[in-house]
Amino acid sequence: MWRFLRKSKRIFPTFLTALILAITVWIIAVTASDPAENRTYPRNVPIEIVGQDTNLVMTSDLPSNVSIVLNTPQSVWDKMISTQSPVRAVLDLSGLQPGTHIVDLQIQVNIRPVKVVSYSPKTVSVTLESLSSKVIPLSLDIRGEPAIGYQVEDPVVDIRQITVTGPISQVDRVAEVRATLDINLAYEDISRVINVVALDKNEMVINGVTLTPDRVDLFLEINQRYGYRNVIVSVTIEGQVADGYRLTNISVIPLAVTVYSSNPQIVNDLPGYVQTMPLNLEGMKDDIDVSLLLDLPEGILVVGDNRTVLVRVSIAAVQSSMPIANLPIEIIGLPENFQAILAPEMITILISGPLPFLDGIKPEDIRVYLDLTDYEVGTYQLEPVVELPSEEITMESIQPGLIDIEVIIAPTPTPGG
Repeated sequence: MWRFLRKSKRIFPTFLTALILAITVWIIAVTASDPAENRTYPRNVPIEIVGQDTNLVMTSDLPSNVSIVLNTPQSVWDKMISTQSPVRAVLDLSGLQPGTHIVDLQIQVNIRPVKVVSYSPKTVSVTLESLSSKVIPLSLDIRGEPAIGYQVEDPVVDIRQITVTGPISQVDRVAEVRATLDINLAYEDISRVINVVALDKNEMVINGVTLTPDRVDLFLEINQRYGYRNVIVSVTIEGQVADGYRLTNISVIPLAVTVYSSNPQIVNDLPGYVQTMPLNLEGMKDDIDVSLLLDLPEGILVVGDNRTVLVRVSIAAVQSSMPIANLPIEIIGLPENFQAILAPEMITILISGPLPFLDGIKPEDIRVYLDLTDYEVGTYQLEPVVELPSEEITMESIQPGLIDIEVIIAPTPTPGG
C-alpha cells in the first residue's frame, strides 16, 4: 500500500499537468469553433423596481432603457435572442426613506456563460415622497345659459366627495376638484358622465395624483319658464297651382318657435301651433322660397323678435301618358334605284311625361324613320327610330316593335308613263 502511495505521489504532478493541458486544448478548441464576442444587447431593457416601501411614491423619472454590452459565445447569443427577457435591470429601493437617492443599477442575466462588459446608466437618481391622501368636496362648474325661456334646476350628482391620492407635495397643492358642464342654449334635461380634474389655487390642472372616482354622473333638469311655450308653425295656403301641376311638398324653417307673453294665460290658451300669413299659390308652376310673417294673437311675442319664417314650396308637373297612332314611317339612306315596301307603313307609340308637355304634342311634332343606308335587296326586320320633341317626354313603347321591310329594285319608269 505504501509503495503504491509513494508511486502515485511521484506520478501525480505528471497526471495533473496532463489534465490541465487537456482542459486547455478543449477550451481552445471550443473557443475556436464558438468564439466569444462583445455585443450590445439589442432588446429594450426597462428598469424594474423592487423593495419600494408601499407608503412611498417615486416622483422622479426613470431612464426608459438601459444600454448593456455583453460578452458571450455566438451560440449563447442566439439563445438569448430567442429567450423571453433573459436580461433584467433591477433598481433595489429596499430601506430607502423619503428624499433623493443615488441607487446602483443591477444587471442580471439568467443564461450562462455571459459576462457583463459594461452598461449605462450605472446609477439612477431616485426621489421618493410619502404617499398622501385627502378627501375634497366636489365643485360643479355649470357654464353657459340655457335657451331663452328655459331655466336650470339644481344639479344632481351621484358623488359629492373625491379622494385625492399621490405624492404629498402634489396632494398638498390640490385646492379644488371640479367637474365642468357646458349647458349653453340647452332646452332639455341633461344626463351625462363628467370627468373630474384636480386644480391648484391658481386653477391650474395638477397631474400626478389619482382621483377616486375620476368621473361622476350628473343630471341637470331644464324646464321652460312660466309664460313661455314652444309651438309648431303651420303654413296657411290659398289658391291652386296651375292646371297640369301638383303641390309636392311644403316645408317651413324653423319647424317650431318659442313664444311668450306678459300674460301667461294667453300662452297657455294657444292650440299648440301658430299660423303664417296666407301664401297664395294660384297659377304657380315653379318651386318657390318665401318669407312669411307669423299670424300671432294679440299680446304674443316670439323669442328673438323674429316674426318671419322661411317657407319652401315644391311644385311639379302632373305625370301622365298617352298614345299617338298612325305615325308614318320615313325612309332615309335608300339609293334611288331601290324601293322599300313596309309592313305596316304606320306605327303607334305610347309616351309619358308632364301633362302640360303632353297636351301640346301633335303627331307632326314626332319623327319616325328607318335608316336603310348600305342595305341591299332583301327582306329585313328593323326597329323604327322615334325622335320626340322634348327631353321631358319619355318613350314607353312602340307598336309594332319591328317593321317588316322588303328592299327591291325600283321599277323602271316606262316612257310617257
